Amino acid sequence: MAPSLGLCVLLFATTACLGREAALKKPPKLVESKYGSVWPVPQAIQISEVSFGLHSSNFEITHSAKSSAGPRCYLLQDAFRRYFEYIFKLPNAREGNLKKPYSNAIASQLQVLITSSDPECDGYPNFKSDESYTLVVDQPVSLLTAANVWGALRGLETFSQLVYQDENGMHQINKTDIKDFPRFQHRGILLDSSRHFLPLKVILANLDVMAMNKFNVFHWHIVDDPSFPYQSTAFPDLSEKGSYHPYTHVYTHMDVKIVIEYARLRGIRVIPEFDTPGHTQSWGFGQKDLLTTCYSGVAPSGTYGPVNPILNTTYDFMSVLFKEVSSVFPDAYVHLGGDEVDFSCWKSNPDIQTFMDKQGFGKDYSKLESFYIAKILDIVAQTGKGYMVWQEVFDNNVKLRPDAVVEVWMENKVEEELNKLKLDTVVHVWKGSGDQQYKMEMAAVTAAGFQTLLSSPWYLNVISYGQDWQQIYKVDPRSFNGTDEQKKLVIGGEACLWGEYVDATNLMPRLWPRASAVAERLWSSENIKDLGDAYSRLTLHRCRMVKRGVRAEPLFVGHCDYEYEGL
Repeated sequence: MAPSLGLCVLLFATTACLGREAALKKPPKLVESKYGSVWPVPQAIQISEVSFGLHSSNFEITHSAKSSAGPRCYLLQDAFRRYFEYIFKLPNAREGNLKKPYSNAIASQLQVLITSSDPECDGYPNFKSDESYTLVVDQPVSLLTAANVWGALRGLETFSQLVYQDENGMHQINKTDIKDFPRFQHRGILLDSSRHFLPLKVILANLDVMAMNKFNVFHWHIVDDPSFPYQSTAFPDLSEKGSYHPYTHVYTHMDVKIVIEYARLRGIRVIPEFDTPGHTQSWGFGQKDLLTTCYSGVAPSGTYGPVNPILNTTYDFMSVLFKEVSSVFPDAYVHLGGDEVDFSCWKSNPDIQTFMDKQGFGKDYSKLESFYIAKILDIVAQTGKGYMVWQEVFDNNVKLRPDAVVEVWMENKVEEELNKLKLDTVVHVWKGSGDQQYKMEMAAVTAAGFQTLLSSPWYLNVISYGQDWQQIYKVDPRSFNGTDEQKKLVIGGEACLWGEYVDATNLMPRLWPRASAVAERLWSSENIKDLGDAYSRLTLHRCRMVKRGVRAEPLFVGHCDYEYEGL
């Protein structure tokens, strides 16, 4: 038997190697794109063959004399410093960008002109923020024009990507004209900091990379069943007893403020998610009687279920907590969850059974969930916030405010759910096993007149061998059977990175540059879809991120002139 076993092992190994060789094809040839290495591609861009030199000793980024912003605009001053360092202070490396005849002329200044009376220097980005800009690259002065600081930030990133180094290490930029704006207004990244704690420096570093790719929403799934790392001042025991460690694995109010300000300076909104009544096991360690006691027969089983919805103390607690959350997070929205509630514990609890009878709910525990959610929505509404919720909230016609954002994820209930929503609700399609499934959902949602977001094909925690960025890139949120009016209702999407198998050690390479494919799809024109051109530009963009210190994984076989040396 031993020789036969050895032969089987040999055959298996040979077959596995042959399978790997079959999967590995010759790397695509890098082409010189007419867009240079700009990522994502602007809406309109013309790059001339004429190039100018740039020297750190005599180049500056400054305010135009006609700008409504000036040196007191800290947001822009900080951006000027950051992008100057991106261009000049990083290690020298040749990048395969446009290498055209050098005119011997020098580009000595980039002026930034803000045209609105209020440049919004001290404000926060919001859903309606104007991110458009125009950029004229010439010598000796280039001009970046935007209505406010949010468009200026996007234009500064584009300018930095136009700069390259020739074979002698000299910085150059080509004469260029750009008119740009995002195709979609909501371009988000979801990170999960409950299943694995994400250190503050990792979150901040990811915000940097989001800005490099023109994302504008950080959806912070901050707490869940495994841990409660948010440190509440009103209820300190939540993190003291519910986090992985009460000192090292928590986010203080100062930490949160640092994240929000860091994001603001990069034109990124921060939307927190506090999911209830399910996904709350970690809450129960620090708040007595918050969770439902489960029963086995007539005796408590020693386990706990969702939030207990029949106690007044539950709503007193939630009122104080969400008042605090609303004061800490300045965005107009907070995410309240409401998904995947397991009714088995509620069904086992005799007190809840009695409550159900008194309310006339019978045995329909979805009505109990609706009872709870309605109270939570009222609590949050009193704080002046809008809210995001998962679709189960609508099973029993829970009344919503007009500015609610709804995330639909149960594909088999889309039409049923839609009939219960207001026409100004935003529906987030995030679950579907195949492209036809989510396309049908998008068609159904928009046909009913609702705005919608897409995430279903962009769950980046799911990985596969090979260049899966291509499938990510091919997705178009508006590629479904529907009218032009329906497709106008698609306002964007999010790339999601759930944390079951992700922590600080692998977040960056798992997310980038795969999320960059989502970034271009959400920013650029729908006509930008050439995979060969995208491969060449994304390879250069990935190398640029590596040069900026980002642990972005390679697309395929190849190299960067400057390799990652951060270990």
